[in-house]
Amino acid sequence: MKISVDLTLSPLQDDYEKHVTDFIKVLRNSEFTVLENPLSTQIFGDFDQLMPFLNQKIKESFQNQDICVLTMKIVKTDRSDYEPHF
Repeated sequence: MKISVDLTLSPLQDDYEKHVTDFIKVLRNSEFTVLENPLSTQIFGDFDQLMPFLNQKIKESFQNQDICVLTMKIVKTDRSDYEPHF
């Protein structure tokens, strides 16, 4: 099953930018399709491959930070080719 995941990483510390960019670079270097915008990062792929990958990479990111919030939305479809029609 294909999924689309919207992620927003919010480290609650002074050096937050480094943690955000490091996390995005890890996502970019994966086998999955990754799209970015100023507010969040989206990653697209098969549920059974993407979720274990995200589980590991989120855990690694959390281990490198004191306090962090991660907001995640999951949609049951691949929306990587979405274009607005208005």
